[in-house]
Amino acid sequence: MKEITLKAELTRLDEVIEFLNKELEAENCSMFTILQMDIAVEELFVNIANYAYDPEEGAVTIQVVFEDDMVHVIFIDSGKPYNPWEKKDPDTTLNAEERTVGGLGIYMVKKSMNYVDYSYEDGKNILTIKKNIREDV
Repeated sequence: MKEITLKAELTRLDEVIEFLNKELEAENCSMFTILQMDIAVEELFVNIANYAYDPEEGAVTIQVVFEDDMVHVIFIDSGKPYNPWEKKDPDTTLNAEERTVGGLGIYMVKKSMNYVDYSYEDGKNILTIKKNIREDV
């Protein structure tokens, strides 16, 4: 397992993506898988940075674990409890003007990952995404 802990602020996004890509490239992941993971991690990190501690500041730990053919990315923060997977999926049959604002990024994460999970333990949000890293090779 590799991990990084940093302030949950938007200015740290590049550092998060660089950390993730280094780990994925070391496992010879396809560019398609790396791009899907980048989009998912960016969405989740930006949500944590914008909402978890507002108006306070706090940290987030991001862990990357490879197990069998899966990459697990785990976000751990002490911000406000929030389970993004409980949010109702947007109605993608409606055109953009008819849809309610928000939720499309989380929906994309759910659709592009093989597994998503959330728990709140000991005052911490634990958000997990998993992706098969061999399916697109």
